[in-house]
Amino acid sequence: MKIDVDHITMIYPSGKKALQDISLHAESPNFIGVLGPNGAGKTTLMKLLIAGLLPTKGEILLNEMPLLSQEKYLKSQLGYLPQSFGLYDELTVWQFLDYMAALKNIKDPGAITEVLERTNMTGQKKTRIRSLSGGQRQRVGIAQALLGNPQLIILDEPTVGLDPEERVKFRNIFSEMAQDKIVLLSTHIVEDVQAVCNRVLVIHDGLILFDGTPSRLIAQTEQHVGIYHAQLGDAVPDGCQIVSKVHTADGIRSRIVAEHLPPYAQPCEPTLEDAYLYCIHRPQNRIDPREEPAAK
Repeated sequence: MKIDVDHITMIYPSGKKALQDISLHAESPNFIGVLGPNGAGKTTLMKLLIAGLLPTKGEILLNEMPLLSQEKYLKSQLGYLPQSFGLYDELTVWQFLDYMAALKNIKDPGAITEVLERTNMTGQKKTRIRSLSGGQRQRVGIAQALLGNPQLIILDEPTVGLDPEERVKFRNIFSEMAQDKIVLLSTHIVEDVQAVCNRVLVIHDGLILFDGTPSRLIAQTEQHVGIYHAQLGDAVPDGCQIVSKVHTADGIRSRIVAEHLPPYAQPCEPTLEDAYLYCIHRPQNRIDPREEPAAK
């Protein structure tokens, strides 16, 4: 499967410009992490990719054909978990997944059994959805996205409400599935992207600021991350973004990212979270995706 986003602009009727002339190419296998603050355009991009929205300008191609001309094929190959999804509370878990399987024209009951096992929900298959915990409801949402072995999987904040152990389990499941598929994972949890994604998009104010490997994004941040000790009430140094603060016996140990570190800050090795913050707070240094072919 191949997807091409060709100079897409999305302007809502309110006048808000959600995406501004963005382009990207993806083909199987590809596990893409999409990072960006709230309102950056991540969810808009995902809705465009499932034909839930029509772009104001530009075109999306699926296997080199216009997406809208292949809507039936797209739906047969799509697994989608939106950020906010509704479940039928009066149905049991099995009944809901059976209903979703019917919508996808999946006739093999084994497909439901498989996703129940993958999401660790076999024991709750006869439980009504209204009785599930928040984390269990999220697992049902993930299960329906995995039904039918789709070739394009789009996950918008899939690990919200899951405990750390469950997050690790689902990261591994997504990683396994991405071996022969295109998977897009939108999340605020940078650790999830670093653990499993071979490619990362950073979106800010409707622009793609970065498109490449996580290691390349981290490399761009060398010498821009530092640690210094401060006292309670000290102002944040000009031009610096605080990543974290830890209270110690010597005061507050602050981790910062900046274009130019203050002389009293000790440079340290950047993480993907540091690199992400440095990228979005330095939008004038947009990195051309053509500098390095996106990993597959």
